[in-house]
Amino acid sequence: MIDLYLMKNNAYFCLYIYNTKLVKLHIKFISLAIIILFFASCDSKKYEEQSQVETTEQKLVAEDLHQVKVAIKGMTCEIGCARLIQSKLYKADGVSFAKVSFEDSSGVVSFDQNRISQDEIKQIIERTAGGEIYSVASIEEIELTIEIGDLQ
Repeated sequence: MIDLYLMKNNAYFCLYIYNTKLVKLHIKFISLAIIILFFASCDSKKYEEQSQVETTEQKLVAEDLHQVKVAIKGMTCEIGCARLIQSKLYKADGVSFAKVSFEDSSGVVSFDQNRISQDEIKQIIERTAGGEIYSVASIEEIELTIEIGDLQ
């Protein structure tokens, strides 16, 4: 009977020790997870601050905006030609606005001169559709205007 009593108490004692170790282990893991999350959040905040500073610096440099009127030869239709050239210009890095008119055989392009030049704009137009259809007759710089669509 005493042996049964000791075995029963020993089993409870072992369970108590086991549960205590388990609780301590859980506390260690939770503490470690909190510390890792704290440092990870600090790093991401620092990264966000750096990217905001870099973005601001890039915006300050990118203020050299120019606008040109381009006379384009070789266009035969509104959708296939004018819209194709316009979309190619919009995809170019540094172009902020492009409008190509089939009726006038011309286009207006606003661009950042720090990122793209007039010669590169001419090359984009002349290389469109394989490079054998369109040519630039002239490029003249015009006064920079703000389009209503740019404000929205």
